[in-house]
Amino acid sequence: MLAETICSAVSAAGLGIAALTAYRKRFLAATRIAAYSLVPVALVMTGVVQWVSGIVFKPTVWIGFGLLGVAWLLFLTTRAVERRGLGKKAGRTPEAVAPAASAPSLGAGTGSRPQDAGSRKPAAAADAGEDFSDIEAILKKHGI
Repeated sequence: MLAETICSAVSAAGLGIAALTAYRKRFLAATRIAAYSLVPVALVMTGVVQWVSGIVFKPTVWIGFGLLGVAWLLFLTTRAVERRGLGKKAGRTPEAVAPAASAPSLGAGTGSRPQDAGSRKPAAAADAGEDFSDIEAILKKHGI
């Protein structure tokens, strides 16, 4: 009852201000003020004010909002733990993409002397063949 009275008083004051604004020949602003001042009365007539005041003054509603907040926080916490990887089992290791493929060869690593550069060219061709065999093994595994 108190909320309805306050809304009616706010609307009456707004309509008074709209009338004064229209008297000063500012009709567009007066129309806008009148529209805003009719909103509280409309909310009272539709029952929204009574519904909102019923929500605000009931403790069970506030407990329900609190439980929703706790559930939301628990959900976010589990998502954060899952993303950081803390929820995985301790003995579990990630599986390899191609367990049958050999490791790529990186060459002999003897150094970068100019004499070795000429002798390494045939070895580079052999390494390229091995790299393609690894790629072929991966593609065959995936059926490509």
